[in-house]
Amino acid sequence: HYYITNNLRLKMAEIDWTAINAKLPTGSDPASKARRKKMFRDFDNGNGILSLAEVDKAVRDILKIDEIFNAKPAILRAFQIAKNSTKSKHESGDDYIELREFKFFLLSLRQYFEYWVAFCRTDTDGDRRISLEEFTKARSMIEVWVGPIADIGAEFAKIDTNGGGTILFDEFCEWAIKKNLDLEDDDDDIAM
Repeated sequence: HYYITNNLRLKMAEIDWTAINAKLPTGSDPASKARRKKMFRDFDNGNGILSLAEVDKAVRDILKIDEIFNAKPAILRAFQIAKNSTKSKHESGDDYIELREFKFFLLSLRQYFEYWVAFCRTDTDGDRRISLEEFTKARSMIEVWVGPIADIGAEFAKIDTNGGGTILFDEFCEWAIKKNLDLEDDDDDIAM
């Protein structure tokens, strides 16, 4: 566990954001649309919709972005928000991603991966929970991402919406969205 956590943390510091963004065709130009449509077909098993299992496998085998493949909570969040972004026209219902939701999925995947990296940088013991001590120790780093925090304890309590005494990734994401969290070392130019 210790070795895996430290290796993950090391990799989180060495992320090639430009390369990741280049693999996610999120632009509105004709070339991006064509790449996205082909990518959807490559992800798909032939039924015109994407399951979570198909998406997970494709992140590894088609996108070949190990950092994101190892960030399962980010993949899950992006999948959940994308599949629910529009009312399904498919007989299978709203449990899958359709082509018209795929651009939103790619944008969400990139954003939730950024939140995952921030979460991991704060979660120094690697237990997938942020304690008040970890949050307090990371204050200066977090303030670079979200701006000044007047009362670190009150901010922690506000994020810990379930009152469990730790911040879980879902709670962190909700807060990060409200705060417009932006890592200082990522490349925000994702419309390729």
